Amino acid sequence: MKETNPWYRKGLQFECKECGGCCSGAPGYVWLSEEEIENIATRLGLSVPDFEFRYVREVGNRKSLTEFPNGDCVFYDRFHTNCKIYRDRPAQCRTWPFWESNLESERTWEQASRSCKGCNRGRLYSFAEIEERKNIREL
Repeated sequence: MKETNPWYRKGLQFECKECGGCCSGAPGYVWLSEEEIENIATRLGLSVPDFEFRYVREVGNRKSLTEFPNGDCVFYDRFHTNCKIYRDRPAQCRTWPFWESNLESERTWEQASRSCKGCNRGRLYSFAEIEERKNIREL
């Protein structure tokens, strides 16, 4: 049953600081849709097969961006602390930090905010905006 009065009903603040905190560190997955693969390949001037060969790994029946050995996303530029494909970043990246796992409770939000400099700062996102981002499913 969907909660009708979630703890974040008055909204949450977030402003991406482009610090790379969500792009670096522990290994993980950045899931990609076919449309996202095409968009990023086009931005980089690559064919889809070339892009996939260089930057995508298959995980079961899904596709994810590759990572550097230290866990950083292949498109995270540690020197400039930014994303090389920020304008075309996947939905998973665009919707951070408004993921269901971060919105389960105030405690899970606070855990996310300890590693994300943009949480609890900047623009106030309304409940409707948070729900829209939380419910984006491109895969």
